[in-house]
Amino acid sequence: MSIPDTQELPFWETTPLREMTRAQWESLCDGCGKCCLNKYEDMDTGELHYTSVACVLLDQERRCCSDYANRARRVADCITLTPETLEDPRWLPRTCAYRLLAQGDPLPSWHPLISADPDSVRRAGHSVHGRVSCESEVEDPLMHLIDWVK
Repeated sequence: MSIPDTQELPFWETTPLREMTRAQWESLCDGCGKCCLNKYEDMDTGELHYTSVACVLLDQERRCCSDYANRARRVADCITLTPETLEDPRWLPRTCAYRLLAQGDPLPSWHPLISADPDSVRRAGHSVHGRVSCESEVEDPLMHLIDWVK
């Protein structure tokens, strides 16, 4: 039995989240936008419920935060992803690379790091692009609960 050459394996399979460079860490984001959606936790069951309502800072066209550097200051409940916040990653979408890697699971084939195509996320149906409303346009986000199967 031979030991695989780690030089041939991609960084996300060989580098623990805590040891990634900033560039490696940031490249894990597939740009789906699901983490930027309003979510509500059922206090009785702990189950998370997603909405089709996005944070005011989500730029759907560019598929990223419109003020990434200042997001935590501008949005009170914005959670900055760190290895510590990933200790309980269940609040992230099931398809999120950060959650998958924190759980020891592989990246999906449509992830841009695998496909080498940033649009593969949208084509695979995993992007919120064009599928959500901005929270500034919605009166009651709880009226917009949705099951993001993908």
